[in-house]
Formats: sequence, C-alpha cells, structure tokens
Amino acid sequence: MSMRAAVVEAEFAPKPGYKITEAEKKTRKVREGSFVWRNPRLVLKTDYPKPKPGPGEVLIRVKACGICGSDIHFVETDEEGYILYPGLTKFPVVIGHEFSGIVEEVGPGVRWVKPGDAVTSEEMLWCGECTPCRMGYVNHCILLNDPANMEYGELGFTHDGAMADYVVVKEKYIWKITPLFERYRSEEKAFEAGSLVEPTSVSYHAIFTRAGGFKPGAYVVVWGAGPIGLAAIGLCKAAGAGLIISFEPSPQRRELAKKMGADYTFDPYELKKQGIEPWEKIMDVTGGEGADLHVEAAGAPTATLPQMQKSLAIGGKIAWIGRAPKEVPIYLEIFQVRRSQLFGSQGHSGWGNFRNVIRLMAAGRIDMTQIITSRFKLDEVEKAFERAHKRIDGKITIKP
Repeated sequence: MSMRAAVVEAEFAPKPGYKITEAEKKTRKVREGSFVWRNPRLVLKTDYPKPKPGPGEVLIRVKACGICGSDIHFVETDEEGYILYPGLTKFPVVIGHEFSGIVEEVGPGVRWVKPGDAVTSEEMLWCGECTPCRMGYVNHCILLNDPANMEYGELGFTHDGAMADYVVVKEKYIWKITPLFERYRSEEKAFEAGSLVEPTSVSYHAIFTRAGGFKPGAYVVVWGAGPIGLAAIGLCKAAGAGLIISFEPSPQRRELAKKMGADYTFDPYELKKQGIEPWEKIMDVTGGEGADLHVEAAGAPTATLPQMQKSLAIGGKIAWIGRAPKEVPIYLEIFQVRRSQLFGSQGHSGWGNFRNVIRLMAAGRIDMTQIITSRFKLDEVEKAFERAHKRIDGKITIKP
C-alpha cells in the first residue's frame, strides 16, 4: 500500500575541506548537514510506501503536523546552494516531527498504547542504553548521533517523519494526549494542540530542565518570536515571570507574542534606527536591573549575544536554543562579575518534559493553538512552504 508524503531530496556533495567520515559516506547520515547537502528540493509523493509497525513500534495516522524552522532550513540554502540546517540529517527523508495522530496499528510487544489512542511523539530517537542515555542525557544519545548507526537518529531528519498520511515510531517515544480532549472539547483543536507539544517541550527543556528555571517575579527576555520563542513566552508567563520582553522584527509575530503573554515587544531593527540598542531598552524597562533570564530562540548569535551580555542581571542566566553554524566571541568577564551562566540546550526528551507540557496544556495554563495562523492540506504542502519562507506566521500546520 502507498500513501502521500512530503519528501526532501538533496545532492550528497561534501564541501571542499570538510572532513567527512567513512561511516557518513556509507550511510549518508551526516552530523553537519550544512556542509554536505546541496540543491535541496521538496517533493510531495503520492505513491510513497505506507510503513508497517515492527516489534515495539506503532503506526500512527497523522492528524496534524507543524512546519518547524528546521524543516524550512532543509530547503533554504546559502550562496553555494548548501542547506542552512547545520545538524544531523539523512536525505531523502519524509520530513515533519511536530505532530499528533491516532494509533492505527501496533507491532508485537507494544504494551502501553492501543489502536484508537490519541498520541504525540518525541523527535529524538534515543537508544536508552549508551552511557549518556543511562545518565539521563537522552538528547545526547551516542547512537542517535552515530553516522554508523541507522536504528537511532531524529524523526523527520534521519528517519521518515510525519508530514505524511502515516508515520511509524517506537512505543517508547510516544505520549498520550487524551487530557487535551477534555480541555478543548474539539477533536480538531486537541490534535492541533497535540502537534505543538514537541516544540513547546523544546522551550520547556531549555528553560526549566537545562537552565533550572527562575523564581516567580523574575524578568525574562525572549529573543525571537517564532514557535519556540512564543512557547517560551507562554511557559514563562505560566511560571510567574514578573516581566516578559520579546524582541522580534515581524509585526505579526510581535502581536502573537503579546497574545502569549509578553508585556513588551520590540523590533530590534527599528530600535537601532532610533539610535537605541536592544540592551539599553532592556535596562530601561527593568529599571536598570537587567534580565534574570534570556532565552535565545532566534538562532542569531552574532546579533543577540552582545545584547544579552550587556543586559544580564546579577545571577542572570542565558538559555540557548537557537541553532546557527557560527562562532561568536564571548566576553567571560561579564559572566564572572555578574555571577551569570549560559546553558546550551538541545532537544526535548527526558525529565518529564513532554508529560509536564501536556499537563500545562490540559490545565489551560498555556494555549499554544493561538500561534497557529495558517493551515494547509497535505496536498498543498509546497504552497505551505512558500508561505513559510516569508516568516510571517506563528505556526503553519499541515492537515490530512
């Protein structure tokens, strides 16, 4: 049997000077995609083989799937035609990792879910057996990142994802979203909320698991108001932030930032035209105290890090989520004299992140469905990506 699937294809063409390993050559699972994959293209295939669940696996009929910034970076290129996404990739692949759906079939040995269950899934396909996994660091699984290992990786990056009619994942990555149906009392809304658990968990992991959160009343600055930044704003509001400042060039996204709980929203470019640096505005709004927590969700380190360093409160933290293949200078003196710390964050798995996000959604503490501003059918996926390139939406969601 066949199904529809949105597939990204690209040329395997390592940049001159890039030291590619023999394993990467053999499996085409590469650690740094932006140095290897060239001239990408998105293709909607209507005759893609429908997957079948094996032992411990679950077949899910997809009900909603969001377009992530990573998906966009798969098909956007630099001046040489190489993809912008810097991380783990293997093409061709069915993209899509922010999704929800209904369990249609289970393989042998599946114990905790059954056909008919409404679910979402983690994107990090960790092994649970390597040393980092056994220490709890499942987002840094050795086999997940090992080009020689094809059992583990990332859903929609190295393994076929959910921008399709069906997707297969192992039971251990699945989370039931049944409580969301009681909150939204609408199947469509509940599945949309379920598809936003994954990106919200990325922000939750960075702010609370990696950076240790903050005390209620803290001043928070969020850089970037794409889906991850908007989730960060909603989570910080729910956690009792005393003040939330958002920096975002897009007027549409600044409005969404306000809806999610930002007290102040600024266009950094407009500020600079007025001769005002973003860090100066932060110090002004916070009465000279600075930010207790900065959240980098823009992936623009050359622009954001200098501003953060100049506006850290004493004891302040930086939670770094945005991805960018760039080296930037860091002024360590600031971190010493202001007793500050920077926390790098990758992934969303482990530590109860998914469970807690689902609980927050079910309790009505955070409503991520507010950020969905465009919806497309799977047959319109190419049109959806054309719109995604404009970066005017909060979240674009693909439906069957």
